[in-house]
Amino acid sequence: MRVLVTGASGFLGRAVAAQVAAAGHSVRTFQRRPSGVAGVEDVHGSVTVRADVDRAVRNIDAVVHLAAKVSMAGDPAEFRQVNVGGTRAMLAAAQAAGASRFVFVSSPSVAHSGSSIMGDDALPADPLRARGDYARTKAVAELMALASDAPGFSVVAVRPHLVWGPGDTQLIARIVDRARRGRLPLLDHGAAMIDTTFVDNAASAIGAALERADAVHGQAFVVTNGEPRPVSELLAAICTAAGVAAPRWRVPAAVARGGGSLVEALWRVRPGADEPPMTRFLAEQMSTAHWFDQRRTRAHLQWAPTVTLEEGFRRLAASYRRRS
Repeated sequence: MRVLVTGASGFLGRAVAAQVAAAGHSVRTFQRRPSGVAGVEDVHGSVTVRADVDRAVRNIDAVVHLAAKVSMAGDPAEFRQVNVGGTRAMLAAAQAAGASRFVFVSSPSVAHSGSSIMGDDALPADPLRARGDYARTKAVAELMALASDAPGFSVVAVRPHLVWGPGDTQLIARIVDRARRGRLPLLDHGAAMIDTTFVDNAASAIGAALERADAVHGQAFVVTNGEPRPVSELLAAICTAAGVAAPRWRVPAAVARGGGSLVEALWRVRPGADEPPMTRFLAEQMSTAHWFDQRRTRAHLQWAPTVTLEEGFRRLAASYRRRS
């Protein structure tokens, strides 16, 4: 197939574009800067500009849509413009261009209302209860995408959970930086069990959804490694791989949630240069369980992760050794 991958300059998008190309498809990428993926055609532009979108989808058979505004804080209007408006434009253009498959890359946060998730499957996206502008707008976009599923236009939503790996400048880099500066706490005892997804596994699951779209269309699937671990263990493994001390000081989760709400309010008035140090959403993520039943995902996508957590942390440690 001729496949368009949006957002391929990002950490996961780059891995997806490489995965789809390795599967033998002709890949075009669409984002604002070069993807850095060998053997693909880059088209530069924005999902918020219809002329750019139309140019990107020309002669395309399938779309994998990852482009989004991903942040814990920011202008709510920008989240709506990129995550909702951009998805609407991509769906309309893909249908007009005659594409037959559309994989929307979503997030488990679209169905998270702040309480623990223990063994759930992919619950329905809920914009009213989702926490934060990112999750709310992704929930709206996912519902819109799945509502576009129709004969001849197969739509699938994939929700990778906490994607990480070597080269990650978001989750991993921020954890390591805060640990190095002694600013990474454990909330309560760090005992909440959390699923994560090594980047290669997330990319291969998205590739599987593309291949299986005609059989599994109209559905949403959560993707993880299927190896939940306590938050404290995950943070310690990341810090050990990077050669920094693991967090030892603790903050009550209730205090972190309250402080996160205050920081969010201050960030709306005077945004900082980077992500806020704490938000209510982040506090909830670090202090409540998030692990998922993967049986339906693996059966329907005919997919299973190939990189274990143990192997992933070995690769992460090797990447840090190469930098030193």
